[in-house]
Amino acid sequence: MKYISTRNRNRVYTGAEAIVKGISDDGGLIVPSSFPIIDGAKLDELCEMDYPERAAEVLSMYLDEFTRDELLDYARKAYSRFDGDDPCPLVKVEDGLFMLELWHGPTYAFKDMALTLLPYLMVASKRKLGDTSKTLILVATSGDTGKAALEGFKDVEGTEIIVFYPVKGVSAMQKLQMTTQEGGNVHVAGIKGNFDDAQTAVKAIFTDPDAIAELKKKGIEMSSANSINWGRLAPQIAYYVSAYCDLVTSGEIECGDKINFVVPTGNFGNILAGYYAYRMGIPVGKLIIASNANNILTDFFNTGKYDTNRNFFKTMSPSMDILVSSNLERLLFEVTGRDDAKIRGLYDSLKKYGKFELDLEDADLGIFEAGWADEEDTREAMANFFDLDDYVLDPHTAVAASVYSEYADETQDETTTVIVSTASPYKFACDVYNAVADAHEDDVEKAVNKLMLFTGAECPEGILRLKHLPVRHNNVIAKEDAKRAVFAFVDEEKKD
Repeated sequence: MKYISTRNRNRVYTGAEAIVKGISDDGGLIVPSSFPIIDGAKLDELCEMDYPERAAEVLSMYLDEFTRDELLDYARKAYSRFDGDDPCPLVKVEDGLFMLELWHGPTYAFKDMALTLLPYLMVASKRKLGDTSKTLILVATSGDTGKAALEGFKDVEGTEIIVFYPVKGVSAMQKLQMTTQEGGNVHVAGIKGNFDDAQTAVKAIFTDPDAIAELKKKGIEMSSANSINWGRLAPQIAYYVSAYCDLVTSGEIECGDKINFVVPTGNFGNILAGYYAYRMGIPVGKLIIASNANNILTDFFNTGKYDTNRNFFKTMSPSMDILVSSNLERLLFEVTGRDDAKIRGLYDSLKKYGKFELDLEDADLGIFEAGWADEEDTREAMANFFDLDDYVLDPHTAVAASVYSEYADETQDETTTVIVSTASPYKFACDVYNAVADAHEDDVEKAVNKLMLFTGAECPEGILRLKHLPVRHNNVIAKEDAKRAVFAFVDEEKKD
């Protein structure tokens, strides 16, 4: 399998190169040259496997430089860090409606599904390429990716990791998870701004020739743990495939029946993995995009206009507080017939004017539906799900539940549906408790305890331990100082 850039199809990479580089030299995103197909026979085989085997099988279809045994070894090691026997259990809420719980990993968010595996893929890819340089993992986070990447790459030989997060744009629990992170190779800094500021700063460093050259002199190459990295995105395809298999093996559907997925998304990586599973042959009826008040994706899928010149809202679902959805570029590349010239034009316009427009008649977007939920909708979804189904939602999953409820009412679509549940409710204990109990608690520790008592839902041990950990990272910088901070961290590490 070869890989190409969304902005220049003539730039070709191997799978190992795609993982190590993270982003194409031209600023485009790296995508597979074709989609491998899962036919009926292969789906039958996958249904007989456990989750690590399914993940290894899906990855082996894309990463042919790796043996299946290598990939299975990495998957078993990665998912052994999750609670329970199944890293992503599919929970039946009511007839025809299921929750795909992706938050049973070490940081209690769906990012663990890929970021526990990525370090193994990164180290092995460098070895296959004969690359002996140190890898600097550079990450912008809207909340969950940062902690998952820090935990995944903690003390991994030959790597350093730097995470930038919006200092006032993450939940108190997310911030505490990052600022207490242990590890000799980890660095964290808050940015005065929002996630888009952090993401823009990181992308600028990735494509800065002077930064690249200076780091190279120090024996360092940059890569990413954000979903712009193919090695981060590819493992996410597996849980869509696995969810379908679980519905078949449980007798909830017949093999070949279509299902819907509802995905809370901001940066578009999670739902893009679902689209890739669909392109591989998984029978999907609709992929339903769920946005919060920062509903730029909903507007785009309904009008074709993508315009970042709009109000930015801080919400109780901070991982979706995003206006520049990086992985949308990968989707647009596919639905415009892989027209790299068109993609260059769209993203030149985004860079210059903060917006672009696509004629929806020219794009194959029929599988997608899009909706959004405001803060009151989100609170109501958390309260109603607990009252009716005794199920506790985090705010991001609540956005998806609200959007699905509206979609189902409007369309009367009775297709079996999976809501992708992206985080433990305890990562957002204040907002969840206040919603389900109609309360006004703003102390995180008290909210955790009250949420446990009120709902009976078990709180992960790692979250309970956080209050006892010392804060190790308290840097806060202006967004224009991100490059300077990268070199300060690098030079600090060399001194150590």
